[in-house]
Amino acid sequence: MSQSFNILKQPKPFYLIFFIEMWERFGYYGLQALLSVYLVRQLGMEDSDAFVTFGAFSALVFGLVAVGGYVGDNIFGTRRTIVLGALVMMTGYLLMAFSGHNVTIVYLALGTIAVGNGLFKANPSSLLAKCYEEGDGRLDGAFTLYYMAINIGSFFSISLVPYIAEYFGWSVGFMVSAIGLLVAVSNYFFMRHWVEDYGSEPDFRPVPWKTRGVLYLCVIAACGGSAWLLEHVQLANILLALISTGALVMFFREIMMASGGERRKMIVVLILMLQAVVFFVMYMQMPTSLNFFAINNVETHILGFTINPVTYQSLNPFWIMVASPVLAWFYNRNESGGGGLSMPTKFALGMLFTAVSFLVLPLGALWASEMGVVAPGWLVLSYFFQAIGELLISGLGLAMVAQLVPERLHGFIMGVWFLTSSTASVIAGHVAGFTAVGTGEAATPLATLPVYSQFFTNMGLISLAVGLIMLFSAHRLDRMISD
Repeated sequence: MSQSFNILKQPKPFYLIFFIEMWERFGYYGLQALLSVYLVRQLGMEDSDAFVTFGAFSALVFGLVAVGGYVGDNIFGTRRTIVLGALVMMTGYLLMAFSGHNVTIVYLALGTIAVGNGLFKANPSSLLAKCYEEGDGRLDGAFTLYYMAINIGSFFSISLVPYIAEYFGWSVGFMVSAIGLLVAVSNYFFMRHWVEDYGSEPDFRPVPWKTRGVLYLCVIAACGGSAWLLEHVQLANILLALISTGALVMFFREIMMASGGERRKMIVVLILMLQAVVFFVMYMQMPTSLNFFAINNVETHILGFTINPVTYQSLNPFWIMVASPVLAWFYNRNESGGGGLSMPTKFALGMLFTAVSFLVLPLGALWASEMGVVAPGWLVLSYFFQAIGELLISGLGLAMVAQLVPERLHGFIMGVWFLTSSTASVIAGHVAGFTAVGTGEAATPLATLPVYSQFFTNMGLISLAVGLIMLFSAHRLDRMISD
């Protein structure tokens, strides 16, 4: 029985990192829950344009993470970069709240949020990895619980913020995100002594004021540049392609410089990251096509209550919170003795669960009402399977990097891991555009249902094919890791 509770026996720094990540994600997912709907309803964009803009924003959010990981590893220190990123993001949310729905200020706000997230995102997980000795059996469980922190923050944010925006206005909804970042920074300063012995090399030496000044100016320029790119989406996509290519070249260079088992493990990491791109294309349908499916075709009257359909997105973090402790316990019990499923097998199973999450929706469409409205239970089931898939891929992606990549490359490769999300976000925005149905009289539930049903069928079949290929390849990848 005591083994069941070992997942909670983590070092003190874990809990600090857990709570700062939870509050930072509370802020981010509050914005994400509203953004695509805000672009359509308040700024008057077409669905397809809103999805592409959302994809470009998400691409910047994840694409800049590699830069933030480098800054944390080599220039400013992991701990300092966490605080800097949180403060920059909070500034972006405040700009969003006080934009007055001026599209230029909205783009500046989104650019600032993207830069802040880029600075922040890789560094808490990098710091967490440094808190464990090599071979520590608690690592998988720690990263699974860490992933639960993300989803606790996102669950409460997605559940509350749409209602706040509905009853008090968009600006108040965005202000809640700023408050989440304020709590995150305050939490860090009260508990920072717990991590004073951990961090990257720059954390343990003073940073010259000249270096600080150049860094701050670069951050300001990056915020303005990101805003400009969001107004010119095609250029943003070209920049992302250049960043991705550069990161991939650097990754290949590191693989070629390595040898033996280290090289084989890094090749496995690269293969799993390519699979993750496909997964994240599916995952990013939640705030776009799945969100608008809920708005257009899912019943919102439940037990006498009217549900804001945007809050259906909170089903994902809900299931993550339910399943995370169970999976963490399972990993601890089965892997502490050297057994358990391998990382490639977990990734393959994650894709298969993702496939099921999409394929249940066309099945639900067969049982839709005469008006083309689907019962919410089908969406609940879809989000359940997607959450399990997410835990097996996205939830363990950081642990994969920590286990298979040399420690000297943790920050950079974790940044590359998030870059997979960036690449997928651009693809996902364009893919979601296939479901764009507009907001006119033609956009009735009966008209939109077959569009969504065919789209989700295609997404499910693609996920199924990738999952089966990875499942049949898992044994070979296992040998590359263990040899």
